[in-house]
Amino acid sequence: MTPDKNNSTNRFFILFLLLCAVGGYILSTAAYTTLTKRDYWMAVSKRFGKENIPLPTTRGNIYDCKGRLMAGSVPEYRLYIDYEVLNRNISDSMFYANLDTIAEGLANIFPDYRPTHKETADHFRKLLKQGKKTRNRSWRVYPHNASYIQYKQCIELPIFDLHKYKGGFYGERIMYRKHPYGSLAERTIGSLRASNGDPKNGLELSFDSILAGKPGVAHSTKMRNKYVQVVDLEPVPGNDLLTTIDVDIQDMAEKALVSKLKEELVHGILGMAVVMEVATGEVKAIVNMHRGQDGNYYELKNSVVSDLMEPGSTFKTASMMLAMDDGKASLNTTVDCAGGMYPMHGRVMKDHNWHRGGYGVLTFSQILENSSNIGVSRIIDENYRDNPQAYVDGLRRMGIGLPLNLPFAGKGEPLIPQPNSKTRYWSKSDLPWMSIGYVTQQPVISTLTFYNAIANGGKMVKPKFVKAELKDGKIVREFPTEVLKEQICKPSTLKDIQFCLNNVVSIGLGKRAGNGGKLFQVSGKTGTAQVACGKDGYHNGTRRYMVSFCGFFPSEAPKYSCIVCIVKDGLPASGGGQCGPVFSQISQYVMAQGVTRGASEMADSTSVFTPSYKNTRDKVQDCSLDVVPDVHGMGAKDAVFVLERRGIKVSLHGTGSVRSQNVTPGTKVTKGMSVRLSLE
Repeated sequence: MTPDKNNSTNRFFILFLLLCAVGGYILSTAAYTTLTKRDYWMAVSKRFGKENIPLPTTRGNIYDCKGRLMAGSVPEYRLYIDYEVLNRNISDSMFYANLDTIAEGLANIFPDYRPTHKETADHFRKLLKQGKKTRNRSWRVYPHNASYIQYKQCIELPIFDLHKYKGGFYGERIMYRKHPYGSLAERTIGSLRASNGDPKNGLELSFDSILAGKPGVAHSTKMRNKYVQVVDLEPVPGNDLLTTIDVDIQDMAEKALVSKLKEELVHGILGMAVVMEVATGEVKAIVNMHRGQDGNYYELKNSVVSDLMEPGSTFKTASMMLAMDDGKASLNTTVDCAGGMYPMHGRVMKDHNWHRGGYGVLTFSQILENSSNIGVSRIIDENYRDNPQAYVDGLRRMGIGLPLNLPFAGKGEPLIPQPNSKTRYWSKSDLPWMSIGYVTQQPVISTLTFYNAIANGGKMVKPKFVKAELKDGKIVREFPTEVLKEQICKPSTLKDIQFCLNNVVSIGLGKRAGNGGKLFQVSGKTGTAQVACGKDGYHNGTRRYMVSFCGFFPSEAPKYSCIVCIVKDGLPASGGGQCGPVFSQISQYVMAQGVTRGASEMADSTSVFTPSYKNTRDKVQDCSLDVVPDVHGMGAKDAVFVLERRGIKVSLHGTGSVRSQNVTPGTKVTKGMSVRLSLE
């Protein structure tokens, strides 16, 4: 090998060693940085930026059928100080120099926190001093949530006006769900969990995918000694729901029912009422009032759709209809109800007037008019005892027992016992007692659905609670009426049953559900059922009853159906006498209104509805922000938004839309100004 080749080889070898040394240095430095100095560089990273910051969205609103806000989201703030940030960036001298100003400012912003202004200021002064001695990163400044206006006032105070990464003060935004109409239809509309804002029940839970929207994402970075938040994905607000509920009918139905529940001879444990539009199945009111320990009534559970109960005498209509549809009976059929007592497979069937000698011979219509247990059970037992499965199958054919699949968690579905079931023993006495509303269990809403079908020319429709999905006040999707059965029975059977149900109110036990025929005709059926009380059953201890009336109006061209139920202890217990008057009040109120609106009218600019957020902003965006706007006719949520945007404090009185405001529109806005809004 020549000397030149030796020198070349040596140079390449030396270069190789140098490259290996440099590579080893880089790898060792990377390992050292990654492993040994990881915590240090992570801290540095946090100082200069933050990734994947969630941006909250706005949950959609829930409106009644006329566009009145029943549930809406309003921002509130939890106020904190990050004392680690404050202690690092703010000197003690600067902090204590501004302490009195901050304490006095907080006392002005939250004047009702302590009895006097001085006590409030002293409290905040002491609280801020105490926090200064800690390195707590989430020291609560105020124990309650602050409004948007209060939060904006806080960030105008010394030190608090600095960025959260400089002064340490920050507000955690929480969307508070407001219900302008209080507890009306509370369990149907639903609520959110206080802990995390997740839907808990009702329509809030069932339609969460529509209402929730989608949160956005951002990241923060430090630029020129300032932290800047960069939005990577804009949040998408949730869409709104237009429900079928009518606030006016809901309010009236609740008041009428609670008034009856409070009567001394009633003292009801539970009251339920539902009003439904016949042709569409739209539920206009749904009331669930449970008696609390204090004697007052509250919406504690959606019993109308969840509780399985033996329907009692309202079920007799289905039994008699089936017998007629199967050709087993007709309007000319008569039954000897004897002296009000009749032996039935080892048990005695009684009519309610057995102690007065009973009814004797009754016609088909009179059996329903007087709600005779013996009349119904004899017709069913004598015609189906050899084939009880035919009776049960016939009920199914008419829509009894069909699952409604309503949009509520915990909904109940009817339980119709089967004679051929391998899991339940079928006794001979089951058939006659089932025919008068025992043995079978179903929710109250199922009973109403059946009667609504009778009113609707035999077409059974599913109860509907939501009319449409809205975005920025415009309909993006309508929810059509769902037909469960096109025809529940023969037209001739339907006509005869409608005749009988009209007689129940005009000349039978349901008179008090009508209005004496002076205003319009009412049809329906009374119901009284003894309710089993746990291990005590039906016959031990205090006897509990469910009384009811279910029907429709006006009889000649049915537009609405309605059911009223009361669960109570002891006698007297009368569906006609106790639920009938409530039904009468509701029906007269509904007919007096005489106006219904379709979902399409929600998008009609000439219709008077509560404007959406977007529409409100469009309406006021060209107005001067230094004068008081005119908010007459707006919903509570939108009026508050418009006024608070101008730095005006708002107090609300009443419910509904804005009827009046105590400050004249056009008045110049001054600092600390407040406006009182009266709603109706």
